[in-house]
Amino acid sequence: MFIFENIPLSTLSTMRLGGNARYVTDVNNRKDVEEAYRWAKGKSLPIIMIGQGSNIIWGDKGYDGLILVNKMLGYEVFEEDDENIYVTVGAGEIWDSVVERTVEDGFSGIEQLSMIPGTAGATPVQNVGAYGVEIADVLTTVEAFDTKDGKFVTIMASDCELSYRSSMFKTSRKNRYLITAVTLRLNHKKIEPPFYGALEKYFNDNNIHEYSSRIIRDAVVEIRSNKLPDPQFVANVGSFFHNPIVDNRDALAILNQYENMPHWEVDNGKTKLSAAWLIEKSGFKDYHDKETGMATWSKQPLVFVNENGVSTHSLLVFRDKIANKVKKQFGVTLNQEPEILGNI
Repeated sequence: MFIFENIPLSTLSTMRLGGNARYVTDVNNRKDVEEAYRWAKGKSLPIIMIGQGSNIIWGDKGYDGLILVNKMLGYEVFEEDDENIYVTVGAGEIWDSVVERTVEDGFSGIEQLSMIPGTAGATPVQNVGAYGVEIADVLTTVEAFDTKDGKFVTIMASDCELSYRSSMFKTSRKNRYLITAVTLRLNHKKIEPPFYGALEKYFNDNNIHEYSSRIIRDAVVEIRSNKLPDPQFVANVGSFFHNPIVDNRDALAILNQYENMPHWEVDNGKTKLSAAWLIEKSGFKDYHDKETGMATWSKQPLVFVNENGVSTHSLLVFRDKIANKVKKQFGVTLNQEPEILGNI
């Protein structure tokens, strides 16, 4: 195991900001994880595991501990029957490559999650979702190293506290588990409409009436490619805010002024609003901020782009400028989606 010192955190996040990491190492297998854990524990250092850094932001003062970069690979299919297929995936696998492989194998269940940046191990942390599907719909178990007890454990999906863009891995059990693999339950079921609105529109516009996991994946790839920047070439961490969920009464008050506002009724007298719409209507569509070097993406204002920003502080100033305007105009609080790690 090679441990590197004073590594710029800008190289470990697709937003390309942050101070320095005290120590960084790659982990390729379970043995590496155990060895890194013992090394950090011996030095009384905090330890954290990351993937591609596509949904995290590092503080300007860096991270004074050991960062494990997950490179653990694997793709194993087992317990197949007439309907269900179980696939165990190494946490370091590139997520979109996993989706592509399941589609090539003729499986269905995660094709709507195509083109989501990052690694497989990050998907339960955020309970990633898109086009009406979440990891919570297919996840069965998570394999992880428990830094509290110093051993590998298998965690049932039902115990992961999965909710809208959240889980225990970022709330009640934050920083306790180092995820090494996930197991998904996929299927061979015939795919039928209705689909999520954007997909339904795509199929209607393109006169598509026969559906398969391949057709759905191709549609999602085209939709996302036309709307979202590739973090390999444009510095960003995807959607910066959650879609806010408000009381029906508050949603109705906004609808009385903006009858065409996108909204979706959810459980318990709540309504989900479009954060992108709120940001655009607040005057931040294709907005380029000279003060901070940040911008909103031209085709999706929910995505913040680092054009020439030099600090996380600048990003947070830009974030607050937008969130405060939305709050003032609509009375709606926007909550940040990417996690800030290290010292601000």
